Amino acid sequence: MALEIVPVYAALLGLIYIALTLRAVMARRTAQKLIGALGQEALDRRLRVHGNFAEYAPLALLLLAFAEARGASATALHAACAALVVGRLCHAWGVSRVPEVLRWRQIGMVLTLAAIAAATIRIFASYL
Repeated sequence: MALEIVPVYAALLGLIYIALTLRAVMARRTAQKLIGALGQEALDRRLRVHGNFAEYAPLALLLLAFAEARGASATALHAACAALVVGRLCHAWGVSRVPEVLRWRQIGMVLTLAAIAAATIRIFASYL
């Protein structure tokens, strides 16, 4: 079974990852810090946004791809993938702000975890 839905969202998340990477690189260049941030809050935040994205997006995409391969409905996949994309954007925006906008960070994590949970549940349900 060929994956038809998740790869499009994976590509969109790939573009977001590139943007977050470039933001981190530019912040490092501006701060003249090749390693670490040494208490520079704006740089610290950009690095954590980038790192957090790299920690959550791959697992979520893998689970969503498995859910698609196991027969998840197109509607459910689009909803979960959209939640993941919006969640990652909300999280990045909230954490990037100085001072942090906690509400956006929280919304981002709830949406991200909802996508992971939905995919996980669908995978387990496919074996029942």
